[in-house]
Amino acid sequence: MSFSTRNLPILFSLLFCLIFTFTHAANFEVRNQCPYVVWAAAVPGGGRRLNGGETWSITVAPGTARARIWGRTNCNFDANGRGSCQTGNCNGLLQCQDYGTPPNTLAEFALNQNSPPYYTNKDFIDISLVDGFNIPMDFSPTTGSGSGNCRGIRCTDVNGQCPNELRAPGGCNNPCTVFKTDQYCCNSGNCGPTNYSKYFKGKCPDAYSYPKDDPTSLFTCPGGTNYRVVFCP
Repeated sequence: MSFSTRNLPILFSLLFCLIFTFTHAANFEVRNQCPYVVWAAAVPGGGRRLNGGETWSITVAPGTARARIWGRTNCNFDANGRGSCQTGNCNGLLQCQDYGTPPNTLAEFALNQNSPPYYTNKDFIDISLVDGFNIPMDFSPTTGSGSGNCRGIRCTDVNGQCPNELRAPGGCNNPCTVFKTDQYCCNSGNCGPTNYSKYFKGKCPDAYSYPKDDPTSLFTCPGGTNYRVVFCP
C-alpha cells in the first residue's frame, strides 16, 4: 500500500488526540498545617504565602520533569514580590523561577515519563533531604494509590538532633553545602552513604539521604495521578 505525505497532518492529529487522551495535567494541592506561616514554592508554579490551614492548588503539565515543591520560612517580601527568606530562598522572589537554597525539604517529581520497554507513562515522586531539611513534609497521591509502590511518603523529624556541624538557622544543612567535597556532593556520580546520610536515613527511611539513594527512596505512580503536599503533617 502506498503512503502519501498528504496524510501526515491527519496522522499527526490522530497521534496528538491519542496522547492527549492518555495524559493530562496533574493537580497538586499544597497545604500548610504548621502553626506558623510557610511561603510555599514550586518550580514550575511560582510561590504563595500560606497561613496555617490554607491551601494552594497547582496544575502541572504532563511530561514535566525535574520539578519540585518546598516550603520557605521567615520570609519578608515587598509589594513587588521581592525580599528574602531564612530557608528555601529562591533569588529573593516570592514567585520562584529557580530552585531554593538549602536547607529545604523537597517534594520532587517527574510526570508521565516513558522509557519503553521498562516503563510507560509513569510518574516518579520522592521526598529529598539532599538539600537538607527545614519543614516536616508529607507527599501523597490523592488518586492512583495502591498501584505498585504508589503510596504516601513522609519526613517529619530531622532538626531536633541535627549534627552540630550541619545546624543552620531554621533547619539542618546537607553535608555538601557545608563541606563541598565530592564525597558528599557526588559530583563525579560515584558516591555512597556517609555517617551524615545515615543520620538522615535513620530519621526518614523513605526519603533521599544522598544523591544515589534511589532503591529505597524513589516511588512510582500511574501517569495522571493527582497529589497532595502537606507541611507539618
